Formats: sequence, C-alpha cells, structure tokens
Amino acid sequence: MSRDPLTGTTIAGYALEQRVGEGGTATVYRATHAQHGTVALKVLRDKLRQDRTAVARFLREASFGTRVQHPNVVKTLELGQSPDGLHYLAIEWAAGELLEGYAKRAAPLPPEEVATIITQIAAAVHAAHANGIVHRDLKPENLMYDPATRNVKLLDFGIATATDVTPDERLTRAGFFVGTLMYVAPEALSGEIVTPAADQYSLACIAYLLLVGTLPYAAKSPREMFTQLLSQPPIMLNKAKPGLAYGASVESVVMRGLAKDPKTRYASVVDFARELEAALSTDATPAADDSGLFSRMKGLFGKGKN
Repeated sequence: MSRDPLTGTTIAGYALEQRVGEGGTATVYRATHAQHGTVALKVLRDKLRQDRTAVARFLREASFGTRVQHPNVVKTLELGQSPDGLHYLAIEWAAGELLEGYAKRAAPLPPEEVATIITQIAAAVHAAHANGIVHRDLKPENLMYDPATRNVKLLDFGIATATDVTPDERLTRAGFFVGTLMYVAPEALSGEIVTPAADQYSLACIAYLLLVGTLPYAAKSPREMFTQLLSQPPIMLNKAKPGLAYGASVESVVMRGLAKDPKTRYASVVDFARELEAALSTDATPAADDSGLFSRMKGLFGKGKN
C-alpha cells in the first residue's frame, strides 16, 4: 500500500498524524493543533478542489456543523484553505469507535443500551431539524460510540440539506437520491427534497439493526434493494432473527418508524425515540429460542421424573 502523501505533513498548523477515514470527497486524519489539541481533520480531495459542486458541499457541511450545537454532535472548530489550495475542516475528535463496527460485533444489544443509543441519536438529529437541516445520511458509519461511557456523537453533515432550500439552490439533481441505500427512506428514492421524517426512517433502521443484528430488508444487490424499498414492506422485527422476539409494543414502534408513508411515522425523531424507550423499558424481554441447550436441559430433568 502506498504511503498517504499528507500523513506526516502540516496543514495550517494541524499536524496530520494518521489517516483514519476516507470518503468519496474527503479524507479524514487524526491531527494535533496547538490550540485545539487532537482533532479530526477532513481534507477535500485534491482532484476536487476545482469542482464547484464538491467545494460547495464541503463548505455547506461546515456551515451546518456550525449551526448545530449539541452535546451529541461533534463540534466544528475551523474551516479553511491552505496556501496551496487544500480545503480543510477541523472537527472535534470523538472517543470510541464507529457504531457500525460495534453493531457488527455486539448486536443484538441489551434493550437498555439500545434505548440509550437511539435517544442520543434522536436528540442530535432533532437539534439539526430545529435548525432547518435534514441529515439525509444517518447511518452507523456516521456515528461514533464509546461503549465504556455509552456516549454517542453524530459525526458529519456531508450531504445534509436545508429544509428551506429552493430548486435553484439544490446540489442534487431531481430524479437522483443521496444517502446510503440500506438506510435511505423510500420517499428519497425519487430525488425529491425530503423532510425530517426521512431521518426518522433511518433512525428506525439503526434501532432495528441494534435490536436484532440485521436490517429490515434482505436484498442481495442494490437493484433488488431499490425494488424492495419501493414495492415491499420491511421484514417484521420479530421475524428478523429466528428465536428472537420482542414484545408487541417494541415491534410496533420500530415498524411505525419504518412506515413507507412519512405521514404515518411519528411526529418527530424524539417522539420515536421516546416511544421506543418506553416500550423497551416495559415490554423488551426477548423470547429466547428454547430449542437449544435450555430445551435439552429441560428434557434431561423431565426424564428424572417418574
């Protein structure tokens, strides 16, 4: 693997120590700064510095991050451009690991942990909604989670949009959608401007994943996923994992958040999180599969009775 050309260099006082992430438009580094300490530094790809749309999105992400101030959202520290033309964005360094990796390793999670995670994500996203911003790409890869403290941080607003954006101000062409297909709301597939209800759908997908370890659709390809999102209902929560079933109220909340019609979902992401937390606190105990060891033990004890 070739060495990253920016690792070990300094951009506007930020010493780039390690490349920690890479997306379609920017590379993320762990960096240190005399004033800000350890930060995550996003650097726009060199080949995109002349791409007006890419630069506009990069600047928009920074403006959204500045507008949304919340304990569960990483702080935007500085936006700038180096003397040689590199656009950079410094944000708070969040402890922990991506929720994506933790979920793959640990899900299904305990109900109370799921409630804690979803409540924090909802609070962060609601803060964005209160500032007229729809995230549009809410997924475990955009969330940092510290299992030790159970603290969650929303990482970026890379493809977020303002709810009052006009057609002339859009950075996505009509007829195209943005987001990650496994978490995108069905109404977003047309490429039309989405509402905060789309983020609620994504949050419900995350809750589903944390509760059962899988996602609401079992498509084997992007084309199949696209078709299922438009034409089929999601897999019921209690049908997702053999031997694992939650109370009816838990399933009801999650499936309402996944409703195809955004008007059928809860009024807000915090309403969804509040209802899920209540359901998990009273009706959460999964029904264990007793076809395994426990069943065999019952059989052994039964044989001893005459």
